[in-house]
Amino acid sequence: MGIRTNILLRVYLAFGLILLFALAVIVQLCNVQFVQGKKWRSMSDSLSVRYVDVEAGRGNIFSVDGSLLATSVPEYELRMDMLAGAIEDDEVFYGKVDSLAEKMSAFFGDKSKRQYSRLLREARKEKARYYLLKRKVTYQQLKKVRQFPIFNLGRYHGGLIAVQKNKRIMPFQTLAARTIGYKNDNVKNPVGLEGAYANYINGEKGRRLMHRIAGGTWMPVNADEYDIAPKEGADIISTIDVNFQDVAQSALEKQLIKSNADHGAVILMEVATGEVRAVANFTKIEEGVYKEKFNYAIAGNQDPGSTFKVASYMALLEDHKVDTNTMVNTGNYPIKGHIIKDSHGSIGRVTVKRAFEESSNAAVAYLVNTAYHDNQSQFTDHLYDWHLNEKLGLQIPGEAQPVVKNPKNRSWNKNMTLPQMAYGYEMQLTPLKMLSFYNAIANNGKYVSPIFVREIRRLGNTVERFNCRVINPKICSDVTLKKMQEMLEGVVSEGTGKGIIYNPLYPIAGKTGTAQVADANRGYKAKKQYQASFCGYFPANKPKYSLIVVINDPKNGYYGAQVAGPVFREIADKVYSADMGINQTPPTHLVGNTTMPEVKQGNMKALKYVYAKLGLKPLYASASGADNGIDTSSGIAFQETKFKKGAVPNVTGMSLSDALYVMGNAGYKVMARGTGMVKKQSVTGGSIIPKGAKIILELQ
Repeated sequence: MGIRTNILLRVYLAFGLILLFALAVIVQLCNVQFVQGKKWRSMSDSLSVRYVDVEAGRGNIFSVDGSLLATSVPEYELRMDMLAGAIEDDEVFYGKVDSLAEKMSAFFGDKSKRQYSRLLREARKEKARYYLLKRKVTYQQLKKVRQFPIFNLGRYHGGLIAVQKNKRIMPFQTLAARTIGYKNDNVKNPVGLEGAYANYINGEKGRRLMHRIAGGTWMPVNADEYDIAPKEGADIISTIDVNFQDVAQSALEKQLIKSNADHGAVILMEVATGEVRAVANFTKIEEGVYKEKFNYAIAGNQDPGSTFKVASYMALLEDHKVDTNTMVNTGNYPIKGHIIKDSHGSIGRVTVKRAFEESSNAAVAYLVNTAYHDNQSQFTDHLYDWHLNEKLGLQIPGEAQPVVKNPKNRSWNKNMTLPQMAYGYEMQLTPLKMLSFYNAIANNGKYVSPIFVREIRRLGNTVERFNCRVINPKICSDVTLKKMQEMLEGVVSEGTGKGIIYNPLYPIAGKTGTAQVADANRGYKAKKQYQASFCGYFPANKPKYSLIVVINDPKNGYYGAQVAGPVFREIADKVYSADMGINQTPPTHLVGNTTMPEVKQGNMKALKYVYAKLGLKPLYASASGADNGIDTSSGIAFQETKFKKGAVPNVTGMSLSDALYVMGNAGYKVMARGTGMVKKQSVTGGSIIPKGAKIILELQ
């Protein structure tokens, strides 16, 4: 083969390889363009444009009376596109940037005019498309910012970008904070109503198209619109009453500080419906300072102590082991080398009713142990039939599992467990669990599960309504129930609650409780700590509310009546007086020509205030009695009483408050005897005696 032929062969081979490579490139280009084009175009778009989720406005949480407990308010993040249409021209931007800086500085007050101007100019030089100006801006502030120089050039041309965020606020701040709860993505377990009903409250997320700009920052393609608008969440109507919640928290916190306790809880529940009207939980943070950190009401499992005696006596009565007039010894009950003592000492041999009223540990331990020693499961079967060993199935998370032993448990001691259970030990129950059982007694034996949410609403329409779930339609016979109700009333009127909880204006039923709290690792002997409690209902003759107060580790006293009693009494008194539906006296209807009573003039300011509140017309009558023929059918007449200066006023016929007002203004000291209206005064009206002298008023 010649040299020429060899060279041509090499050239043709090289040229063929080049053509083959070119053909492969063309084939691959066609494959990328037409076969895989959709895939690569999608990937390209994802690198420069993408959709992001937009959080929806969360639903509101309301109290039962319509007060707003939790809501979402819009907050804005202000950003600026330095290359927006109207300010592309440097002359426009630099001509107004100082005016904008001045407005921003004066309005927000966080930076000087010079600082704002410098930052805006630097962002302009860097051609920032999504420059952060300010966080946490309210809607009212945003409306004013839009009127600032440059920003007022138009919605899309002034460069202002307002990115909406949602901020959760609680108008009543710490009121029912633990029950309301919170949403936190970093917390695995839900908290309160916010967590339990998150699926309703959260709403549905929207979507917004974002594109990537220089520097890797993502900004909305259209900052003022969504591709898919978010759907706001539903509203939760809770059972909490704001006023009662305030009363409960205030009373509990005050007593915790006074007794220097570690923590405490209060629950107020409506008897018939099981609706929880107030829940308060406080933990000691530092000396004299208490905060809501843990929901002891539903998660604080401990020995209930003497409040559990209602279950023991109910079992005894139901099985006809005893009656209320059965006689029993108090003081000490020795059993297997151990002595069960009454902390207040012996009150001798008394009836079962009296032993219950005085909270004798020895008596109830003896009665239960004697009655059920040979068949111990008969006693625990009652507790299981009453579902005391089961959770209540609450609407909010965090409920602790009750611990109620039976003879099959490995830790059951056939000699000691039964008598100790009789007065509230060897078990673990939450305050709400104990309250629910008392509520059943008040509810004529109907045991219902407490509820915290009444209904769910969306756009004002009810989505779902919740009613109480009946756990046990009848916990015991009517005969036993009646006896238990009488015994609970006797605790307050004759027993341990008499001096502190008793109120002559309305009947209260309940039981004091004092329990020694065991250390988690070292038992009861490590350090003596106590739990004081009172659980009951009111008014006892027609129960409307049940209430429990539990105070843990008080340092200044530890008995239930002494520590928990004042809290119960204060809450019950205020709730009773505030609830217009409880035992209110029907309005008086006047018959025929009956006239309104005459009232003598006392504190005019107070008198006019009362007239205005009652919507009554004041009818004046002179002191001389010349106008005694005044028609009182359209109002209440009062006699204008005039007093001689320097003389003792005549206050006969006045109420004590008005008499005190008049005598005080005249400069005299008063001592009152009796009740009612002033019938006699020790110094006759019109007499001249020195100021500061004492005058005795007799009332009848």
